[in-house]
Amino acid sequence: MRSKNKDGKIRRENGVLLPLFSLSGKYGIGSMGREAYRFIDFLRAARQTYWQLLPLCPVGKGNSPYSSTSSFAGEILLIDMELLADDGFLEPQELPPEPENPQKIDYDAVRAVKLPLLRKAAERFDVHDRDFRKFANDNADWLDDFAVFSAIKQVTGDLPIGDFPEGLKYRIPEAMDAFIAEHFEVVEFYRITQYFFYRQYFSLKAYAERNGIRLIGDLPFYVQLESADVWSNPSNFRLGRDLTPVLVAGVPPDAFSDEGQLWGNPIYDWNYLRSTGYAFWKTRLRHQARLYDVIRIDHFRAFADYYTCPYGAKDAKSGVWEKGVGLPFWQQMQKEIGAEIIAEDLGTDSPEVRRLITDTGFPNMKVLQFAFDSDLENPHLPKNYERNCVCYTGTHDNDTTRGWFEKADAHRLRLFSQLVPADESHSAVYSLIRYAVSSKARIVMVPMQDYLQLDSSARLNTPGVPTGNWEWRLVGGELTEELCQTIIRLCKTGFGI
Repeated sequence: MRSKNKDGKIRRENGVLLPLFSLSGKYGIGSMGREAYRFIDFLRAARQTYWQLLPLCPVGKGNSPYSSTSSFAGEILLIDMELLADDGFLEPQELPPEPENPQKIDYDAVRAVKLPLLRKAAERFDVHDRDFRKFANDNADWLDDFAVFSAIKQVTGDLPIGDFPEGLKYRIPEAMDAFIAEHFEVVEFYRITQYFFYRQYFSLKAYAERNGIRLIGDLPFYVQLESADVWSNPSNFRLGRDLTPVLVAGVPPDAFSDEGQLWGNPIYDWNYLRSTGYAFWKTRLRHQARLYDVIRIDHFRAFADYYTCPYGAKDAKSGVWEKGVGLPFWQQMQKEIGAEIIAEDLGTDSPEVRRLITDTGFPNMKVLQFAFDSDLENPHLPKNYERNCVCYTGTHDNDTTRGWFEKADAHRLRLFSQLVPADESHSAVYSLIRYAVSSKARIVMVPMQDYLQLDSSARLNTPGVPTGNWEWRLVGGELTEELCQTIIRLCKTGFGI
């Protein structure tokens, strides 16, 4: 990763984790408009290098960006309406008055406002536009399948893939052609809105690049069963003839769950993928490498070994571990793609995973909220770090640091007080940030909620809880000069851990 001084020595860099949807702005959700550009300006002023956005793909079950209908498409709710008006696709008077700016995202309310406007813009769009035709050609390996899949879902009332009409379920050409002809405008809506999304996104990315801000995106290891990825390429997965999975992903029973966890994602058919030269993964990684400067691979451990459960099982007790594709896969991917990777290896002490991370040379993750769970040998304690890692105070799946600290038990608080030097502000949150910055980690990432010292009400996601997640956002006015100077101070090398 790019972390060197002029003398060739590796230097530490800093960044902020803030989902794009968590930005402030009109219509109740963050967008790629004015506030996104303003946030890049803020990061530059605060002397940051990275902005971690989380996945930008369409949100799925529970409004999760990690449960998407596509690995390639963008979430159209993030499209900025004012930019569409600036481009002539909407009339200024069609934009509704600026509504109340709630701190929690109401996705249904956002859809009720934005989707009619997007339909108006799509109806006016000239599909013969040269830039659109180039976009459609450059993205033909996923765009048309995504558009047709989304149209089928809309027309059928979101039927599961297994319940699609037979001709569409198995992609019989005559049935596909008839559907597209009958529902041409619906299909085109999904193609056009992807063009809108990526037109705005790449303009934002170019602005970030001009201002020295590198973008980190998240790539989930698994895809969802109800996705264009599975429907358009079923051979990539271990499915039965009726397109139901033979096996699904999960994790075994542990200290947190007596029954383990059944995630339900279909398992890759790695033998088939190998015979194609891993075509699906190459396309996926190339796409991500165009979107982001750095890709954080979620559940990286599955490249070493992964847990599979029979489809229809009631719990994950009956699952087994299977060997992953390992180093040869990544040697081939890096040779052909060369993407910068962060390996998310949380929750495992598997020697196979550690060996794979060492052999690939990818930086792995350390999370300070985990550092006080056990003893002084805890791998998340800065004194135990190797240089090649990325340190987080917490991730999108953690409580805010203030919330964590307020709930910490006596053992954690005792270790915290013994190991973490107090910041001059006497804030436990800022003390932990300084502790991260003083570590050997190559990159230190801090959620925006921690810089704002917010409590548990600002938590982004609680794993295992199906509702109420992915809703927190800024409401405006938080990105002050005082906060900027605080971030600059906290990110100065400090205690020398």
